[in-house]
Amino acid sequence: MKYLPINNSLFTENRQRLAKLLKPNAVAIFNSNDPMPTNADGTMGFQQNSDLFYLSGIDQEESILLLFPDSPNPKHREILFLRETSELIAIWEGYKYTQEHAREVSGIQTIYWVSQFEAVLTTLIFEAEYIYLNSNEHIRNHSTVQSRDAKFILWAKDHFPLHKFERVAPLMHQLRVIKNDIEIAQLSEAIRITELGFRRLLDFVKPEVTEYEVEAELIHEFVRNRSKGFAYQPIIASGANACVLHYIENSRPCKDGDLLLLDVAAEYANYNADLTRTIPVNGKFTPRQRQVYEAVLRAFKFAKSILKVGALWEEYQKEVETFIEAELIGLGLFTREDVEKQNPDAPLFKKYFMHGVSHHLGLDVHDVWNRYRRFEAGMVFTIEPGIYIREEGLGVRLENNILITEDGNIDLMANIPIEADEIEALMSKK
Repeated sequence: MKYLPINNSLFTENRQRLAKLLKPNAVAIFNSNDPMPTNADGTMGFQQNSDLFYLSGIDQEESILLLFPDSPNPKHREILFLRETSELIAIWEGYKYTQEHAREVSGIQTIYWVSQFEAVLTTLIFEAEYIYLNSNEHIRNHSTVQSRDAKFILWAKDHFPLHKFERVAPLMHQLRVIKNDIEIAQLSEAIRITELGFRRLLDFVKPEVTEYEVEAELIHEFVRNRSKGFAYQPIIASGANACVLHYIENSRPCKDGDLLLLDVAAEYANYNADLTRTIPVNGKFTPRQRQVYEAVLRAFKFAKSILKVGALWEEYQKEVETFIEAELIGLGLFTREDVEKQNPDAPLFKKYFMHGVSHHLGLDVHDVWNRYRRFEAGMVFTIEPGIYIREEGLGVRLENNILITEDGNIDLMANIPIEADEIEALMSKK
C-alpha cells in the first residue's frame, strides 16, 4: 500500500463498537472483495470491502474477519483469516501479509490462513445462536455482479440452516456515519492531495488543452502523493459537457470562452475526498458565467449555514431547493408567476438543478447512511449545489466536504479556492 500505516486503535475500537450492537451469542462474518476480472487473465485494480477495512485495516483479497464476542475461548472472539503466501506468490504478485504484520495492522491476535476457515468455523458456529452476514444495502447499489459476501450468504444458509441469520449492514451504517479523529485525518490527507491537484490545474488549463490532458495532470499529482488515484471516475467537462451530470468521457478540447467543470478528487488509505470546481478555460469569467457562478456560490454558502446538528436530510434538501429556485428566478430562467402555476409534481427548478445537494462521505464516496437519521456531530457531508442551463451550454457546480461538530460545521476544503475573484487571480499568474 502506498499510504502510511494507520493507528490500529481505529480498527480495535470499531470492532468493540460493533460487538456492543450484536445480539448475545452471535457470530459476525465479513469477506473481502474479489478482484474483478476483465478479459483473458486480466483483472481490475483491487478495492477492499469497506466494512472489512473499517473493522480490520486489512487491505488484501481473500481475507475473512470473524467476530464472536461471547465465545467462551477469548482467542476466538476476534479471528482474521488471510491468504497464505508462498515463494511462488511472492515472485509473481509480491508481498502479502504475514501473520505478524496482520496483527500489527489490525490489532487482532488470532490469525489463521483462509484455507483453515471452514474447519475453524465449524468448531465455533454451533456454540452461537445468531449469524450476522454482510451485504451491500446502499440505496443506490445496482450491481449485477455476485460479490464474495453474496456467495457466502448462500453457502452459510446451506451449511447452517437452523441458525438465526441477521443483517449486519444496518449496524455498520449506524457506526460508519460517525467519523473519529483518525478517520478525519485520513479524509484530510485525501483533501490535501486533492488541493494540490486543483492548484496544479489553475496553472495548466488554457484554451485548446484537452479534457484528458487535465485528467493526466491530476493523476500525476495524486499518485506522487501516495494516493492510488481518483476517488471516483473523474468528471472533466468543458462547455456543454458540464450539463451531463456524470460526463466521464473526458475527450474533448477546452475552448476559449468555455467553463470547465471539474468533479475530481483523490483517495487516501481508502478514504475519499469529493471536490467540484468550475473554472473559466481562458482564466476570465464572462458576465453571464459569473452571474451563474455567484448564484451557485450563494447556494453553497446557504447550504453550509443550515448543515448542522439536528437537521434532517429531506428538510435540508428542500430548503436548499427553495433557495436555488429564487436564484433561478434572478437569472431570468423563469418567473415567480411561472412558479405559482407550475405542476407541484414537476417543479420548474428541476430542469436546472436535479440532484441532491449533499451526501455522506468516507470509505465510500457515497458513504452508507440512513436518510431518516438526524445529523450528528462526527458526520461528514459534501455540499454540492449546481445550476445547469442546457440551452446556454453552461453548467456550474461547486462542492466541498464538511465535518459537522457540536459547535457548528467545519469546511475541510476551506483552503481550496472557491471565490471567482481568487480563481481568476490565480489563473492570471500562469
